[in-house]
Amino acid sequence: MPIRSDPLDELAIPDGTTVEEHDLVTEGDVIVGGQSTVEFGVRGDDVMAGERVTFDGHIEAAGDCRLDMWSEVEEDVLVGGDAYLGERTRVGGELKVAGNVDIGDDVDIEQSFEANGHIKIRNPMPTVVFLVVYLSQLLRIGEEEAAEDLASELVDADDDEAQPVVIPRGARVSDDAWRVSTPATVGDDCRLHGNVRAESLEVGGDNTIFGSLRARGDVVVGPDTEIKGDVTTRGGDVSVAKGATVWGDISAADVELHEHAVVEGKIRVSGELTQVRDALGPAPAREDGDGAVETEDDATESDNAGATDDEPTAADDEATDEGADPEDSVGGEGTEDPSAVESREAVEADLDGVVPMMGSDTGHGETGHDDAEVVPDAD
Repeated sequence: MPIRSDPLDELAIPDGTTVEEHDLVTEGDVIVGGQSTVEFGVRGDDVMAGERVTFDGHIEAAGDCRLDMWSEVEEDVLVGGDAYLGERTRVGGELKVAGNVDIGDDVDIEQSFEANGHIKIRNPMPTVVFLVVYLSQLLRIGEEEAAEDLASELVDADDDEAQPVVIPRGARVSDDAWRVSTPATVGDDCRLHGNVRAESLEVGGDNTIFGSLRARGDVVVGPDTEIKGDVTTRGGDVSVAKGATVWGDISAADVELHEHAVVEGKIRVSGELTQVRDALGPAPAREDGDGAVETEDDATESDNAGATDDEPTAADDEATDEGADPEDSVGGEGTEDPSAVESREAVEADLDGVVPMMGSDTGHGETGHDDAEVVPDAD
């Protein structure tokens, strides 16, 4: 991560995040930028909030919890690790901490307070301020590489760790709407409630969002995702992937829609509407008895080559024009029941256009055998 970039410049919802009974639930950390409002409870690993952040629900942190100055939590704060509460922080319910607690001046805990570790009432430098000072010193002495490594370790999770939920500064998130002035990214297998409003939006696969999507820029809806609302942009494009369903209208400059996506409403475009189709592969080839691949162009040749002595081939059909084998003629010596043989007229009618009949000479065929006698119908 470039040292001059802001880790809180984007709303990031990682894979598997859900909203359950007014709680935001994730396996990783929750990071909330300053002056934001979170109108539901939060459950995660570590929970960290900047200054003047308001939580209208409770906080359950399996790891540590850090609330900077002037933050407010309307309900309980339950912490499995250590806790830090900056000055003038208010907790409307209980504070229960399994580890150590650092508490600043004028902290207001309206109900009970319990900690199993050490309790220190002081005003230590907030973590965010300490990191800014430390990184600034590294940059001042020319250690930019060391500063970038430190920033990456603090912000980026390892491959085997769950990615954090990141709510940018000045955001307001609730069951009704997620409102940010930055780009927004939603991972895979998420279930969210509320309309999403952002600078641009990228939604992954297998998600369900009970709300609409609106952005100034582009909006991407991933495969097998359901959007229970409209998808609109002011000046960007919309892309809807395979298997996705939009239960509403789409409005954009250009729209790219997969052929297996579903839009239950209207599509309004000021530019182009493009349908994306799955690529078609080559025509399937069939295998002969020896396992060799045979194409349609080789079908005639292989059929003639594979015919047995008892089966007619295309060459045999041509030979019939010059004279057929009497034994293969109707009523020949191989016929056990001559009375069942039909008349020549009936046979010619049945075989017309299929097998050429013999000429008018009924004497002898080219094989030297006597021609068969044709028995007329009884009537």
